[in-house]
Amino acid sequence: MIDRLMAREAIYQQSNPDPGGDPPEDGPPHGKNAADGGDEPDRGPDPDVTLRPQRMAEMVGQQDVIERLRIAIDAAQVRGEPLGHILFDGPPGLGKTTFATVIPSEMKTTVQMANGAGLKAPRDLLPYLTNVSRGSVLFIDEIHRVPRAIEEYLYTAMEDFRIDIVLGEGVNARTLNLSLEPFTLIGATTRAGMLTAPLRDRFQIREHLGWYTRKELAEIVLRNSKKLNIEVDPTSAGVIADRSRSTPRLANNRLLWVRDYAQSKTKGNVEASVCEAALDMIGIDHLGLDKQDRNYLDTLMRVFLGGPAGLDAIAHTMNVSSDTLEDEVEPFLLRSELLVRTRRGRLATPKAFEHMKRQMPDRPLS
Repeated sequence: MIDRLMAREAIYQQSNPDPGGDPPEDGPPHGKNAADGGDEPDRGPDPDVTLRPQRMAEMVGQQDVIERLRIAIDAAQVRGEPLGHILFDGPPGLGKTTFATVIPSEMKTTVQMANGAGLKAPRDLLPYLTNVSRGSVLFIDEIHRVPRAIEEYLYTAMEDFRIDIVLGEGVNARTLNLSLEPFTLIGATTRAGMLTAPLRDRFQIREHLGWYTRKELAEIVLRNSKKLNIEVDPTSAGVIADRSRSTPRLANNRLLWVRDYAQSKTKGNVEASVCEAALDMIGIDHLGLDKQDRNYLDTLMRVFLGGPAGLDAIAHTMNVSSDTLEDEVEPFLLRSELLVRTRRGRLATPKAFEHMKRQMPDRPLS
């Protein structure tokens, strides 16, 4: 215990040049990040948490991933060892955090949750590492945002279950070795390519989460409608699924809005026409496009005759930042085959013209 307190103090002093600052408090991290300060005020249950599955048996979709994880979990339990480190990557809303919460439940262990963006220095990581217990899980969301200095502590923590702290400088420097309980690190990222190779290679299990089918999304809607105590028929669930961009998080968000709309407008009656009216009100069409998506396509077709047009030119015309268009708008349009990117710029496809009910220009689009 003394070694751990010395190590925490040493890392804090190296990370915080202000000698008058207070060292981190002892005790387990709370919330998503131990560096956040006081507890958040109680705002009631989070719908995303309420609807999130608690066990793998409750999960819909990603069945190949689930099967591989079950094998790894069963084998670890037979050996009496912690589960190997796991990295989940994929677009937002596909279940990376859900997996990170159900795995500890399956392993009958505890989980600490952190966010890579909140881990600024080694002193922010240390409370999590010193509070791991044998077989417990440390989940770091957005792990690609972890700074290099923290990565270096993770290397030995993941591989050898220890961290080395250098005390002093120059010829007076000495190393303090802090042993850790064997634990499982679960990382989640939307940008696996931003992870350094040494960190990426230390994950024994790496899983990419793919898009969900219409059938899977409809099943998620039906299951979660029961948790919300509303009656949704399969046809209505299909309407919501069609407009959810193959993403469970969006399906849940659409379901919550349909519930609110139905309780306000139709005394809680949820049918296909009610779902369509509710989603039309917030600008979600039958392909899942929102107002900004359609505005993008409208600008490309009306101003640039379908393209090709440069991203910056489109962004300036729409008075929207190019980063917003590239990160939030274009990925779904590209995936839906409504947009293509060429060396000369963005180009609207025939499918896009048909969806927007616009006539294609006579000249070839190239």
